[in-house]
This record gives sequence, C-alpha cells and structure tokens, in this order.
Amino acid sequence: MTQTSARLLTLLSLLQAPREWPGPELARRLSVSTRTVRNDVERLRDLGYPVEATRGAVGGYRLAAGTAMPPLLLDDEEAVAVAISLRTAAGGAVAGVEEAALRALTTLQQVLPARLARRVDAVQAVTATVRHGATRGSPGLDGATLGVLTAAARDREVVRFAYADAAGVGSERRVEPYRLVNWGRRWYLVAFDVHRDDWRTFRVDRVAQLRPVGHRFALRPLPAEDIAAWVARKTRSVAQPFRATVVVSAAADDVTARMGGWAEGGVEALPDGRCRLSVGARNASDLAIWLGFLDADFEVDASPELAAALRALGSRLVAAAR
Repeated sequence: MTQTSARLLTLLSLLQAPREWPGPELARRLSVSTRTVRNDVERLRDLGYPVEATRGAVGGYRLAAGTAMPPLLLDDEEAVAVAISLRTAAGGAVAGVEEAALRALTTLQQVLPARLARRVDAVQAVTATVRHGATRGSPGLDGATLGVLTAAARDREVVRFAYADAAGVGSERRVEPYRLVNWGRRWYLVAFDVHRDDWRTFRVDRVAQLRPVGHRFALRPLPAEDIAAWVARKTRSVAQPFRATVVVSAAADDVTARMGGWAEGGVEALPDGRCRLSVGARNASDLAIWLGFLDADFEVDASPELAAALRALGSRLVAAAR
C-alpha cells in the first residue's frame, strides 16, 4: 500500500467518528500540512465519500450520509462484529429485516479477507438463537472471548476458564465447547464438562481467563436436537426454581399467544377446551402476579404454596380497591 493510500484510509477512519475534525487537528494526526488534508478530502469526495466542510472557529470536516452508500472501512474486529450482528438479524431476531440482513451478510462475506472469513464461518457453524423470551439486561461481552470459543468449537479443542455462577461462586472449568447460543443480549456456551462428566451451559460474560489447552476431543452426540430450546429450558430452570401447574379456562393456542416465550413448551390442551399450564418463577408470589396476565379463570393444581400466594395477593388487591 502506498503512503498516500494508507493516509487516505487513516483519514477516512477518523472521519467516520461522529464529530467534526478541524483541519489543523487532522494535519497533526496525519503528520501532514493542512493543504494536504484539503487535497486528501477532495480525493475522498472523488471516490464517493460525502465529506462535508464547515467554516468558522468551530468548523471542520465530517462524513455525512450520502445519497448512495460508498464502501465502508472496517477494522478486523468491526468486520467480525458486523457479520455476527447480521447473522443474528438474518435468523429472525429482528422482525422484518431478515432478507435484507441475509443479503448484506452475503455481500460482506464475499469481500472479507480469508483470516476474517474463517472467524465468521466459525461463529455461524457453532451458534444458535433462542427465538422467544429474550433475556433482560446487557452484560458486557468480550468479543475476543467469543472468538476464542467459536474457534475452539470449530477445531474441537478443549478449553479451560474461570467461571462465576449466578451466586458469584468461582470455579475452574475444563470443557469441550460445542455450541454458542444467542438469547436476547446474552450468549451461552454449551459444553461437555470433563470433570463433571456431564453437559453444562455457561454464561459467556461470566467466563474469564479463557485459554485453549492444546488437546483435541472426539465429538459426542449433543444433549438435544434443538440446542437453543435446550438452553432455554436449562436457563429457566435456574432462574425460575419455583414451578407450579394451573388449569386455565381458555384454549391452549390463546394461552400460548398471550404468554409468549414464558409459557413455551408448558401448555397442554385438554379435551374440554381448557388447557393445563406449567410455568415457573423465582417464587410463588411472583408467579401469582404473572398469572394475572392470563386474563382468564384458572384453578391451581396441587400447589398449596401458590394457592396461599394467590389468596394473599387477592386480599391486597381487594383492600386497595376499597
């Protein structure tokens, strides 16, 4: 790459930041004169980049939205991040943009360097998405951690890491990584825990000190055909330790539509037109509140604790309406 071409790429990278750049500041960063900056800006305009210039004490240069989008300049991490985001959207995570996301992903993959295409392929090969009941919160996720895990799953390489569970208790894990599941804004690793001789799920944002150990592993049959649904069930069982069943005076399809992912897999149609709903929550009081969203009559099936919580909630509601 010539010195001028490298400087143009650096200038374009700076202009992509959401701010105005005074000419003297760009000149200092690029180690050139302000006249050279003006000439380079004209070259970018000739290439189709809509660089705007404003005059005055607070004036400068910035990259504006054009009538047609010119080629984008992305560094390695940005390119991989965009590909992962497009893959998630193409899978239906964002309604209405699946086809456009798939076209954009295909276009991006055609121009990715081989080293980056391999990383994106690894993500595509070992990830799945939970379609309903998106998790809340936005835990920090290290892109490098995600990259190491996808590469290890692709190459069937054992990894070690420090892990903190929901209670903050730490442990050292040695696992065979198989799949990464995206659920809302969280990522989960599905792996076979060598020391515990069983399948486990791990929140990726709770993984630390990750390192491959250099040992390969033989593939095992996955614990379920639909690995995303399996992760959803496992995660709910931890987050919702209290379980109960109610018989609802409504059709199974109506209850499923009203409760969404919260009732996924827990609605059973009954011959008399009613349905049996099996659900979970943190405790009986939380479940009593959630059942109010059914907007239908229901009967508690063999759960004295839930019945007591419903009576307590009803008393509070009646008292509030007086």
